[in-house]
Amino acid sequence: MIFEYSARTRSGETRAGTIKAKNREEAINLLRKQGLILTSLREKKSIGAFGFGGKVKNKELAIFTKQFSVMIDAGLPLVQCLDILASQQENKFFANVLEQVRNDVEQGSTLADAMKKHPKVFDDLYTNLIAAGEAGGILDVIMQRLSIYIEKAYKLKESFKSAMTYPITVITIAVLIVALILWKVIPAFASMFAGLGAELPLPTRIVIKLSHFVVNFGFWIILFFILVFIGLRKFYQTETGRKLIDGFVLKLPILGIIFRKIAVARFSRTLATLVSSGVSILEGLMITAKTAGNKIVEDAVLEARLQVEQGKTISEPLKNTKVFPPMVVQMIGVGEQTGALDTMLSKIADFYEEEVDQAVAQLMSLLEPVMIVVLGGLVGGIVVSMYLPIFSLIKHIK
Repeated sequence: MIFEYSARTRSGETRAGTIKAKNREEAINLLRKQGLILTSLREKKSIGAFGFGGKVKNKELAIFTKQFSVMIDAGLPLVQCLDILASQQENKFFANVLEQVRNDVEQGSTLADAMKKHPKVFDDLYTNLIAAGEAGGILDVIMQRLSIYIEKAYKLKESFKSAMTYPITVITIAVLIVALILWKVIPAFASMFAGLGAELPLPTRIVIKLSHFVVNFGFWIILFFILVFIGLRKFYQTETGRKLIDGFVLKLPILGIIFRKIAVARFSRTLATLVSSGVSILEGLMITAKTAGNKIVEDAVLEARLQVEQGKTISEPLKNTKVFPPMVVQMIGVGEQTGALDTMLSKIADFYEEEVDQAVAQLMSLLEPVMIVVLGGLVGGIVVSMYLPIFSLIKHIK
């Protein structure tokens, strides 16, 4: 913890600054030992403490890691590296975190232990790899691997966003357009038709009833969907909810295949990075499970870890989980037999990352015409249903 203090010296001079201590009492004792008479002491709040700006993007972390590896490779001391990187960091929250890490290292802490105090920025995978790098004297190599891993993870995440953004955007626009037509346009037609007193065609009657429903219950419809969204989020935070929703996602017709490939790519890349950096298989599987991003995959990896702990190979329990494709299991088995598990996992990750890119591209090319047809069909159907009575009246006039 970092405290801000104001104090006076015995000669009456005023001093102010910051001091690092485990708690308030320790900070007071440290200041007293310096011969200072304390006037005020308060904990320094880090930027983002209330949820504003307290986030570090993957891209920022990747750039920091790459720069750090170059500086260490050049022979600069850790404290100097952290000082330079903190001063150049535009993200104030990240800069504050780096300053705290620098202070801890300066006071004798290892880099890994200093980073572990900031789990929102440096996760288990990051800190375990740093610890392995410090223990093996290959911190610069580990940092290079980490920067590559973060960049590839970022790219995979962007592929996932691409797979979801387009259909969600088009569906949202379609819903808004249809809702606007039903709310504003259709009532005008309904009033006109009511004045004519003619028998309306079935499609027109259906659209008018939908319009009445939207006008009368629009607020409650919006409230219902908001409550459903909040309820699903709360449900997803439970163990049962994560299993059900993540399992459902993996079974979706087209998107499920993409999500499964993303999960396999993430698992392979993470475990490959950990194993190649000297982290034990058991620890590597535990960290990989935590970063899986899918409860079904997480449980499968944890089950595999339990079996490995009992003396079995990784490929055998992974095969029994039915989550990973046979090709992946076979390649992992070959990697274990040849002693090149990290190399084989990297090849699997490369293959599936490419597969994800191709699958997303195919999905986009497939969805574009489908969405255009669906959107055109909805709007066109409503328009035609409104003009059917007019066509009928024109026919009777003739």
